[in-house]
Amino acid sequence: MRHGNGYRKLNRTHEHRKAMFANMACSLIEHEQIKTTLPKAKEMKRIIDKMITLGKKGDLHSRRNAMSRLKQDAAVKKLFEVLGPRYAERSGGYCRVLKAGFRYGDMAPMAVIELVDRDTSAKGAADRARLAEEEANAEA
Repeated sequence: MRHGNGYRKLNRTHEHRKAMFANMACSLIEHEQIKTTLPKAKEMKRIIDKMITLGKKGDLHSRRNAMSRLKQDAAVKKLFEVLGPRYAERSGGYCRVLKAGFRYGDMAPMAVIELVDRDTSAKGAADRARLAEEEANAEA
């Protein structure tokens, strides 16, 4: 019987899976859209919906829970200051998974996972800011 086996193991140990999803969640919060394999995206949807629900609550206990799972201060800050208020009126379903064909190397099914009502300028904004800062430092 399959009682209690309600998630995908993805051929990884518990620690590897936990770290991978923490990194993916931080990337999704930062860029608001990422491309990954379909099984990872489907599992990521469950995780990020719970994180945004914590961001909507906004209390100290929720912030500490989010910090224990995400491990990055910038992601937690954006989760509570930007995403929580953005989805305050929404009662669930904060992200969507769109199929994106197959990967060239091994024909793995790919998917794009993105936040609903996302800010399209958020994707790559940190990289653009970093490059602009490097150019300003090079000129000075």
